[in-house]
Amino acid sequence: QVQLVESGGGLVQAGGSLRLSCAASGRTFRSMGWFRQAPGKEREYVAAINWSDEITYCSDSVKGRFTVSRNNVKNTVYLQMNSLKPEDTAVYYCAADLSPVAGTTQNDYTYWGQGTQVTVSS
Repeated sequence: QVQLVESGGGLVQAGGSLRLSCAASGRTFRSMGWFRQAPGKEREYVAAINWSDEITYCSDSVKGRFTVSRNNVKNTVYLQMNSLKPEDTAVYYCAADLSPVAGTTQNDYTYWGQGTQVTVSS
């Protein structure tokens, strides 16, 4: 059974940091991504990583502040979030797919986690 379990969300002050984790089980995925959804807004792409050669991608809104990485042994992907802003407040979702291409749209991913809340106070 495929499972993606996110953890690491919480409440942090603006300027602070959080690290999200997504532990995958049941399959070895070739690409994984992070998306987020703020209240009243559509889910948006944040970052993705290609499992084989570690090529990473970040959206312009988080570039320079967020970093995506992975641990093959633990089958886990991470999202390090620094210099957090109130507008980063959202539920963050981990996504995974067997495709080797780390896509930037929701349709690029087959499997999804349940989400973890990140709240940044001003």
